[in-house]
Amino acid sequence: MKKQIIALAATTVIGGGLFGTAASAQTYTVQSGDTLWGISQKNNTTVQQVKSWNNLSSDLIFPNQKLEVGGSSSGAASAATTSSNGTYTVQPGDTLFKIASKHGLSVQSLKAINGLSSDRIYAGDKLSLSGSVKGVSTSRPAQAQAQEAPAAPAQQEQPAQQAPQGKTLSVTATAYTAECAGCSGVTATGINLNADRNAKVIAVDPNVIPLGSKVYVEGYGTAVAGDTGGAIKGNRIDLHVPTESQARDWGRRTVNITILN
Repeated sequence: MKKQIIALAATTVIGGGLFGTAASAQTYTVQSGDTLWGISQKNNTTVQQVKSWNNLSSDLIFPNQKLEVGGSSSGAASAATTSSNGTYTVQPGDTLFKIASKHGLSVQSLKAINGLSSDRIYAGDKLSLSGSVKGVSTSRPAQAQAQEAPAAPAQQEQPAQQAPQGKTLSVTATAYTAECAGCSGVTATGINLNADRNAKVIAVDPNVIPLGSKVYVEGYGTAVAGDTGGAIKGNRIDLHVPTESQARDWGRRTVNITILN
């Protein structure tokens, strides 16, 4: 389907503030045949440190992927975004998984502390990093306290959601909307997005992710691989959101996905 290209502009607008803080960071572009061990040796560091700087949950890397190998910007960003009162300001490209991992929390706990009902967050949001999943903490935002019903202890005590099972990949994710001039709103597999603007649909390269597959996308949820795109090649996806502003908020980010079937 014809789609309006939004993600690149979004990256330029909301990502500009990051370039100033990352000026001193050292980056490395992954070459064919590279491994994390080889890259760490070239840059006098360890595999664990490279994974930490780049928020990698596995040793899987891909050609042309950019990795931070100096770590200086990561520390600066952490100091700038985490305040002394235990709150964190969401940065472009952040996901609940990345934020929770940085601060020793589970995604479920972070959502409970902040009264979140979905995984969607936006740049500029402030998240509380302290509180109890089983009760209301004094440091918990007032809005989250108001939303919490006293008769729901069983829901609060549920165990953290298990990670979805399937083939996992790291991909570059952008976003698009059917709400654009010249867009038909009908995907390559015939899904009418105008009939359901909240439909969870992603455009994929069918050589990497078969059309019709169910795919869990970190920070987006479970979607169907129901569309294609001329620029969607290799480990890249384009996810559908209801509005242009939400597409701009998503921007361009690297996420983990799991092909469920």
